[in-house]
Amino acid sequence: MERLFIKGMTWGWSSKRGDYRTEAAADSMRKLKETGSEWIALSFWTWQDTVHSTQIPFDYGYTVTDRDIEAAVREARGNGLKICLKPVVNSRDGLWRAHIGFPEEDNASPSYWDRWFDSYTNFLVHYAELAEELGCEMFCVGCEMVKTESQTARWTKTIARVREVYSGPLIYNANHGKEDGVAWFDQVDVIGTSAYYPVGSEPGDTEENMIAKWLPIRDKMERLHRKFNKPVVFMEIGCRSAHGCATMPWDFLHQELPFSEEEQANFYSSVIKVFWDQPWFGGFFWWDWSVNLYPLEEAKSNRGFDIYGKRAGQILTEWYTGR
Repeated sequence: MERLFIKGMTWGWSSKRGDYRTEAAADSMRKLKETGSEWIALSFWTWQDTVHSTQIPFDYGYTVTDRDIEAAVREARGNGLKICLKPVVNSRDGLWRAHIGFPEEDNASPSYWDRWFDSYTNFLVHYAELAEELGCEMFCVGCEMVKTESQTARWTKTIARVREVYSGPLIYNANHGKEDGVAWFDQVDVIGTSAYYPVGSEPGDTEENMIAKWLPIRDKMERLHRKFNKPVVFMEIGCRSAHGCATMPWDFLHQELPFSEEEQANFYSSVIKVFWDQPWFGGFFWWDWSVNLYPLEEAKSNRGFDIYGKRAGQILTEWYTGR
């Protein structure tokens, strides 16, 4: 069997209705292709009202539409990119989606779980049908939904429904440090995780020190692979170009941190060097590449996750293109 190895990037996040169908979006996709990327995770969200809501409505005023997704897929195809469609549910109350769930000790909680999973399954099946119609090469059934992950029977049932309408490989996106809580990784084809591991011990840490921190994580990921005999993909990974970012790669809140492209570059180079040649490792979907890129002259002051025009972008292009 040919090794799965994804040279990918997340594209589409933070977009609202209509954003995919612009010249800026088309230009962004072309520039992404220039990095040597071969895949995108086309990732978007809709909301449920709170982390304890049982219904996931479609927000017709905000969430990207099926026509938007179709346009993005067409643009990706035109650039020779493969697509993993990644629909996500966020909570409008501002709490992280990992907290979506219901108290176990509540006698009524099974009915709450059933109602939520019914709604979530309908949400997923809609996009799985779309992924099948559009020929998307992979489909992601969930992202960082930590409190739901103990519901093995319900997840198994949901995934079975998705397989009824989508014929390609499925991936689930766990969260770093919580991978062992997903007993049902055997139900998907690829193990995914958001690998925001804090490999920086201090702001401005070196590549060498980060490599040392990645090595035991690599051992852990290999054990996960051996347990389920599935490739492991970093469905999300990255950090901002800001001082201290490698100590908290998930961070997007500390906007006061000064610009530092070297720390971001060290994060990129360290994890690539540690994982690239592992035969069980399935590759990367880096977080992330904006639909509306900043002008190139602003790259050296941009403190976001984007790598366009930054040292990390050069490193990734060198690895992705073999140059």
